[in-house]
Amino acid sequence: MTRTVLESKTKTVVIGFDEPFCVIGERINPTGRKKLAAELEMGDFTTVLKDALEQVACGAMVLDVNSGAVFTNMMAKDPRYADNNFVEPPLMRELILRIQAICDVPLCIDSSVPGALEAGLMACEGRPLLNSVTGEEDRLELVLPLVKKYNVPVVAISNDDTGISVDPDVRFAVAKKIVQRAADFGIPAHDIVVDPLVMPVGAMGSAGQQVFTLVRRLRDELGVNTTCGASNISFGLPHRHGINAAFLPMAIGAGMTSAIMNPVRQVEMEAIRAANFLMNHDANGGEWIRFSRVLEAVEGGRTFAEASSEAAAAGGRGGRSGGRAGRARA
Repeated sequence: MTRTVLESKTKTVVIGFDEPFCVIGERINPTGRKKLAAELEMGDFTTVLKDALEQVACGAMVLDVNSGAVFTNMMAKDPRYADNNFVEPPLMRELILRIQAICDVPLCIDSSVPGALEAGLMACEGRPLLNSVTGEEDRLELVLPLVKKYNVPVVAISNDDTGISVDPDVRFAVAKKIVQRAADFGIPAHDIVVDPLVMPVGAMGSAGQQVFTLVRRLRDELGVNTTCGASNISFGLPHRHGINAAFLPMAIGAGMTSAIMNPVRQVEMEAIRAANFLMNHDANGGEWIRFSRVLEAVEGGRTFAEASSEAAAAGGRGGRSGGRAGRARA
């Protein structure tokens, strides 16, 4: 079975067909979060660290770290700040260093700037996930050498120079191309985690059916693990979390093995915990029973984040405790 191995300094997370669904926390991302971007511009990482700890407590197994901040005030003083190639590499390095100082989960280094990806790789302990490569020729030539050099897995997004196709067969063909090109660099298929691109169901009624079919093909024909931006399915719709909570177990049933999502949302995490149990990826329901205690605390008046954090503290999770040494650099 395909196994994509991620590591922090002290923990290993395996993404795989026979593993519990891997929740990748999405909240450390200044895109669309003006308050967070403003804090980062001032060198304030308070929200970043709070979000990191909260997501891990709520069930994130991996943290996505996105450095795509726009420093509006700095731009007015220095035109170099209008260039992401100038802003993102040092910001990514600082984000990685601060987060891994307080959290012991693997990280997902997320940027469209190759320099930021490498800055994150150089700062990261363990074996992170790189996010991302597409089927665009220039992107393949920039990112795949980094994947090979640092021996890390990568998210492969199923769009290319022609854009994002609404035809699922085209998206599958792009994924296949990326897997083949990665093999040319000596990168195995088990280190490619394909994002088949989830379309909004509000704009395309067949979006859910498309992605379920694509995930099955990616598993059966290419033998790769999969991920997605889970909230894309409900974009533009009311009561989005209910749609997300229905989508995730259906995607898991189709073979999806991870998702970039907000783990602080109770309804989605409840759906994932239940799906893990039903897929026989939760031995004897141990994780479901532990999670039920969090739900009981919520019923007693705690917020989901509070109850999760208290349960994590009681269980001793979230702190450093020695363990695996960082991997050797290539």
